Amino acid sequence: MLKHNEANPLAVFGLRQLDHCPPHFTPVTFELKSNEKTISDWIWTNLSGRFYYDDRVYKDADSNVHSHRCAAFEIAAEASMFALILDQINTFNFEF
Repeated sequence: MLKHNEANPLAVFGLRQLDHCPPHFTPVTFELKSNEKTISDWIWTNLSGRFYYDDRVYKDADSNVHSHRCAAFEIAAEASMFALILDQINTFNFEF
């Protein structure tokens, strides 16, 4: 973990954040209220496993297309931790 000043081998070799979401990852979808950097910085700092973070587009029952952010994690416990803390880090904090 970055907060304990330990090098993560996955991060060193550029294998921690994936460009695609493997089927065995546990996804957490949400509506983005803060900026993307806040969310990704929290993941990089507080978690240690591989993850995917990007948009997820889907159709509802009425064939309307919706887009949400998706963070998916290889370690299910990290997905649970992220889902529990999400309300605290995903807040509207822009000043005008």
